[in-house]
Amino acid sequence: MIDIKRLMIVAFFTMVINLVDTLSYSIRPSGVRTRKLAVALSLFNIMAVISRLSNMVQAPFLGSIVDMAIKMDKVHLLQNDMRIVLFSATLGALIGAPLMPTFVSIFTVAINGMEGAGTVPKLILKGFKWSNLKKIKKKIVLPRLSMLKGVWNTNIPKTFLIYNVIITSIYTTGIISSLYAGAIIPEYRITASQLSGIVNGFATVLFTVVVDPVAALITDQALSGKRTQHDVDSMVVLLVFGKILGTLLAQLIFIPAAELILLVTKLIV
Repeated sequence: MIDIKRLMIVAFFTMVINLVDTLSYSIRPSGVRTRKLAVALSLFNIMAVISRLSNMVQAPFLGSIVDMAIKMDKVHLLQNDMRIVLFSATLGALIGAPLMPTFVSIFTVAINGMEGAGTVPKLILKGFKWSNLKKIKKKIVLPRLSMLKGVWNTNIPKTFLIYNVIITSIYTTGIISSLYAGAIIPEYRITASQLSGIVNGFATVLFTVVVDPVAALITDQALSGKRTQHDVDSMVVLLVFGKILGTLLAQLIFIPAAELILLVTKLIV
């Protein structure tokens, strides 16, 4: 390890980012249960902000680890550090998965509470009242294997789920692979690091075109009665499993992605 303290900070915030992203999946079933999808999506945006704030802290520390590896001539140790960061992404998703039933319950209460609170800040302040904090215990839902019953039998497009795994793996390793590629050719590391935007941009286009519209369609069909609540719950379970698999797949494509970024960097310069 190059700097264990910095690495632990990066790993922690990577875990938080992926934990928050995983828990944000619980917004859709909560929106269907309350029939207030627009309010649910506004709460989803709050989750996204928390994730981005964590990313703002994570990114500079991750960059500093790469700079230290180059300065100390320890680039050969960098691969293991990057794999620990990738594992922390998987850990965040694994921690979030069993918390999903509880957060569906909590978000359902929060969405219904928006009508009385009027604004998100008031809702948050109301949620921190001691009387409401004590009620959270009643909203804890322990995960059970029975919740997975019939998940694979729902009429959900399999290609949609496969794309979700692939996109998650690209998102997970995009920045990390580009920084690692930059460490290998430090004289062009800025060019290499900027290519992460193209990699993640490709994943964003795929997500926007392939995954998100299908998830939105399934949710809307449940709201209109064409699908059941179980279909939405099953979709979310499969998306969460897809996220876990995607972060694991990132370990496999980490080096190939870095080599591809190296190739493109050399072609550019």
